[in-house]
Amino acid sequence: MIPRMYRRPRATYRLQLNASFTFNEARRIVPYLADLGISDLYLSPILKARKGSAHGYDVVDAFALNPELGTDEDFAALQQEASSRGLGLLIDIVPNHMAASDENAWWMSVLENGPNSRYLHYFDIDWNPFTSRGQTVNKILLPILGKPYGEALDAREIQLAFDCDGFFFTYYDRRLPVAPHSYSRILRDTVDSLPKEGVGIELHDLVVGETNVPNSRFLKETLWRIYEQDRSFHDALDRNIARINGEVDALDDLLDRQWYRLAYWRIASQKINYRRFFDIVDLVGVRVENPEVFEARNRRIFELVQEGKITGLRIDHIDGLYDPIGYLRKLQLRLNEAGAPPATASDERRTISFYVVVEKILERCEDLPRDFPVSGTTGYDFLDTLNALFVDSDGLARLDAFYRSFTGLTKSFAEVCYDKKKQVIEELFSGEMRSLGKRLSGIAMADRNARDFAPVDLTAALTEVTACLDVYRTYLREGGPDDADRAALERALACARQHAGTSLDSRLFQFLELVLLMNPHPYLESERDNWLAFVMRWQQFTGRVMAKGVEDTAFYSYNRLLSLNEVGSDPGRDDFDGLKEFHERNRRVQSEWPGTLNATSTHDTKRSEDVRARISVLSEIPDAWTRHVRRWSRMNAHLRSNGVPDPNEELMLYQTLVGMWPLDEEERAGVRDRLKQFLEKAAREAKAHTSWVSPDAGYEKALLDFADALLNHQEFCGDFLKFQKRIAFYGAINALSQVVLKATSPGVPDFYQGSDLFDLSLVDPDNRRAVDYERRSMMLRKMKALGERLDLATLLRRWHDGRLKMFITWRLLDLRFRRGETFANGAYEPVDGGRNVCAFRRGGDVLVAVPRFVTEIVKPGVFPVGEVWSGNLSCSGRWRNVFSGDTIDTLPLARVFEKFPVAVLEKV
Repeated sequence: MIPRMYRRPRATYRLQLNASFTFNEARRIVPYLADLGISDLYLSPILKARKGSAHGYDVVDAFALNPELGTDEDFAALQQEASSRGLGLLIDIVPNHMAASDENAWWMSVLENGPNSRYLHYFDIDWNPFTSRGQTVNKILLPILGKPYGEALDAREIQLAFDCDGFFFTYYDRRLPVAPHSYSRILRDTVDSLPKEGVGIELHDLVVGETNVPNSRFLKETLWRIYEQDRSFHDALDRNIARINGEVDALDDLLDRQWYRLAYWRIASQKINYRRFFDIVDLVGVRVENPEVFEARNRRIFELVQEGKITGLRIDHIDGLYDPIGYLRKLQLRLNEAGAPPATASDERRTISFYVVVEKILERCEDLPRDFPVSGTTGYDFLDTLNALFVDSDGLARLDAFYRSFTGLTKSFAEVCYDKKKQVIEELFSGEMRSLGKRLSGIAMADRNARDFAPVDLTAALTEVTACLDVYRTYLREGGPDDADRAALERALACARQHAGTSLDSRLFQFLELVLLMNPHPYLESERDNWLAFVMRWQQFTGRVMAKGVEDTAFYSYNRLLSLNEVGSDPGRDDFDGLKEFHERNRRVQSEWPGTLNATSTHDTKRSEDVRARISVLSEIPDAWTRHVRRWSRMNAHLRSNGVPDPNEELMLYQTLVGMWPLDEEERAGVRDRLKQFLEKAAREAKAHTSWVSPDAGYEKALLDFADALLNHQEFCGDFLKFQKRIAFYGAINALSQVVLKATSPGVPDFYQGSDLFDLSLVDPDNRRAVDYERRSMMLRKMKALGERLDLATLLRRWHDGRLKMFITWRLLDLRFRRGETFANGAYEPVDGGRNVCAFRRGGDVLVAVPRFVTEIVKPGVFPVGEVWSGNLSCSGRWRNVFSGDTIDTLPLARVFEKFPVAVLEKV
């Protein structure tokens, strides 16, 4: 039975599982997380992934748990340990794609059997016939070769082999199946060399003709049995395989008979004919909109839900699905199939029977569609609003002027995004875009007003609209667009017209507007289904362009203030009121999405919450930052080689150092390698001087050599560390404020592994480093043992060790447990505390107040407590401070922050 209780987590804790951190390791830290106040473990994917996977998103078997994480019994033990302490399990699932690997039996079946495979429709493959050697054939393009096909063949890098699973090709560590219809070509010479008696007769029946091939499994088992039992056949087959491997023509002829074509990896963007996850060739798109695929892809997860072992789901990359809303509705219905009454829902379109959140990146101009049957998102929208609260927009304007002066770059962030999306369309997705243009051209042929448009022009116009779309995707289905989708499409069309100017016929965009808004002429009403199929396919594509063009390119190219360069954020924003936006967002969430996750760090963030908290301080002291950067640039000029790094990269490097520099002396030895790893990734992602597709070894060496020399430059290091120490202190106060706001705002606070102490990680793989849970557990036990004797002054004095952050987290999660109704359903009411305070009430029970822009209040090293404050919070009643235990009747800020730099008060 599927559990009939809808469970909304109180607080989640994300764990990245892998071979080094298994189900058993997770089970061992459950007591610590329960003591901290976590209600639900939030686990990375648990299904069987490719061997050695560091993340679990490359699933190869949807029916099995990942053996590298442990056995089914190990998972059951983890779940039982969690359940015994009141913790649920929120599991990350990946419906959009699987690994294109020889470990994936479904994928291998398609490669082996082509159109005859029972899994043919499981994967999103464009079976467009093409001509090869005078024949029209269907093939899957596999761009996996490190050099052009002919060169790889000549170098004998592709070889034929045989074992108990039949014939296969090897390419280094890759294994590719041989189609059954080509077995006879391999076996014919072998059989002809054997006597026409005994096994020779049996084998002759197997190779009579290529069109009369027996069952593939029977064929393989028979061949392997004879191979093991008959020495003459064993030796003859080995000789024949060796002959084929030694003759390029024979090997080429055999490869040409397969259902796939091996190709140089560089042609993937132009010619690949299966949908990838973003631009990753080794991750193939799954057609989960197919009911059979939906059931197969989710079968093991449904079993775990039915067994009561899973209490919530996180859906990865929802925008990659063909029909996200349809998928989510089907998922909720399937989870509710046992007849459980639906949980509370905000309206008739959003019936929720199970806790589900989606990885949906919301831009600042959009809201989560109200008809998504989910409890909310994974929290990037909260991260963005919270982050902006600590950025001084006036200081940001001065940083903007400095950025343009120092780098010589003048384009706005919006212009950078447009350029980078055009770049990734050309470099990574040109084949997909041409395919969409071809579909659009087919639609145009039925329209007497559009049939004369050249396909190349239609593709160019569609490219412009795609590059101009300022959201990840729209969600048109059977009907026309809703108001939000219409607005997004109209903005994109207007932007495309402006960028195209006179280079493209304006009538192209008139036609596109009709198609994308699903508004055909009356005489084209019969074409509506074709239009919708095209629009839904295009919608599935736009998110990939946004992700690669903005997240993975523009965010590494626009370095004004790196704390804003985060998923769902707008690094180019100018004048804004972060306090007003924060309150507006929280009110809306409490009303519409009270079960959404509030994240501050995730496995996909570019920088951890505490790194961003530091870098945001620069917006408060723009003049001091400007002076230091100019001085450092002059100081380090002699370390540059041939202009490397350029000023934009140099500015990124300094901000990165400010953000990541460890608080613990013992961790400083790792700074050099971590910084160089980040710089190489950042430079390749930016695609300005080097890239993943075309790495420039010389440029990268010069960049990493500069970083090496920088950290050996004593004059720079002395000046930098003095400045960085100031930023680290103010950043720590920002970080404490962030924790309080995350734990008390509407929604469910989500904690990323290791962030219970100060965490100064950069983008992955840096944020997947091992976490010392033994140290954390010991810290928490000691704090709990002290109880009321815990000295706040000591915590503040020793803030570097991170206990301060853990203390705040523990106390607030305990408060959420004690006042569950207040945090689940209590009203949200902003309270005026002035420019330097963010304050609000939850219900009538809890009052929250935290500082911001503290450089205006205290000197470095001095916490903003006591008489440094003036003003009052206008709330009546008698209140107890959750951190100090003090009780107060009036609320002057000097009393609210009398002993501690953040305050959460509960009514007594």
